Amino acid sequence: MKKLLFVVALLSVPIIGYAGVIYNFGAITANSTIDPGIGEAQLSVEVSDPGSGQVLFTFRNSGPMASSIADVYFDDGTLLGIAEITASGAGVAFSQFANPNDLPSGNTINFNVTKGFSADSDPPVQPNGVNPGEWLNILFDLKSGKTYTDTLAALSLSLANPGEDVTGGLRIGIHVQGFADGESESFVNGPPVPEPGTMLLLGSGLVGLAGWGRKRFRK
Repeated sequence: MKKLLFVVALLSVPIIGYAGVIYNFGAITANSTIDPGIGEAQLSVEVSDPGSGQVLFTFRNSGPMASSIADVYFDDGTLLGIAEITASGAGVAFSQFANPNDLPSGNTINFNVTKGFSADSDPPVQPNGVNPGEWLNILFDLKSGKTYTDTLAALSLSLANPGEDVTGGLRIGIHVQGFADGESESFVNGPPVPEPGTMLLLGSGLVGLAGWGRKRFRK
C-alpha cells in the first residue's frame, strides 16, 4: 500500500516548465477539409506574466504547413486595454483594431469581441501575418485589482462554458489565412497544453504503477 500511495502522490506533483500557460486552438469553421487540422496542429498562444499589472499573449505558428495568423480577437475577461504590440521582426507587422471588427463566424459560438481588443496584420495581410516560424506579442494592461492568475481563471471559466459569452470569462480568437488551398479559417483557444515535464512524470508514474501491480499479483 505504501508503494501505491507513493506513486499516486508522485503523479500529483506539479512541474513548472513554461514561462506561461500554452493553449492550442480549435477550429470553429471548416471551409476546407484539411486547413482546420493544420491550424490546430501548429498554432498556439502562450499566456504569461510580465508583472506590473499586465499579461502577455504570445501567438506562435510552429509550421511547417503554409498558414498565416492575420487577425487576433479577445472576448471580455480581466483585460483593460492593449498596451503594446511587438513581433518576431521582419515579416510580421500588426496594428490595433482588426478588420473585420468581429471574428469571422464567431457568432456561431457567441464570441463578442470587446471594443478595442483586436489586432490584425498590416497590408499586405498574408505576408505580414504570423507565418511558420514566426510569433506575435500582444501585451495587455489588466483591470485594477486583477492579476495574471485571474486571467487564467477567466480563460478556464469560458472553457467550462463552451459556446457561451459567460460573464467574467475570456476567450481568444484568431482568423487564419494563407493556407495552400487559398481558404481561411477561424479558431478559438482550447484547453491548456500539458507541460512536457508533467507528461513525462505522468508517463513514468503510470509505468511504475503498472510494474508495481504486476509484482503484487505474482505474489
